[in-house]
Amino acid sequence: MVGELDYPMFVVTTGEGNQRSGCLVGFASQVSIAPPRFLVGLSNKNHTFHTALTTEFLAVHVIPRDHIELATLFGGSTGDDIDKFARCAWHPGPHELPILDESSAWFSGRIIDRIPLGDHVGFLLDPESGSAPGDLGTVVTYTDVRDLEPGHE
Repeated sequence: MVGELDYPMFVVTTGEGNQRSGCLVGFASQVSIAPPRFLVGLSNKNHTFHTALTTEFLAVHVIPRDHIELATLFGGSTGDDIDKFARCAWHPGPHELPILDESSAWFSGRIIDRIPLGDHVGFLLDPESGSAPGDLGTVVTYTDVRDLEPGHE
């Protein structure tokens, strides 16, 4: 059943100083209204996970379908091998987080808990700031990246 659902995909970025990381994320959801909370699942195998273990903040981006190349970049390659941020437009946002210029919406959040969930760790976020238009348009979903070869297993 889960493989048939067409849920949104996100790009999560983080970093401190000159160290930046980002990856495509399919396990993410709002988990509370009051207080606002968002949970992001990061694979314990990827570069972004290891960077996020030592940072306080993450940025979560919604990617418009007309910029699917961002999903391919952040999902099909690994920061262990390339600098993904050298291959896309971005700017420093809150807490110096890398914010992707071509995202249709984004928010930054403080990591308030890390929860082991099997081969992923849930990063519970307290959203702080961001940018979202009234209409997100058509966004990248699971169907769009179903055949993407991941940068890590």
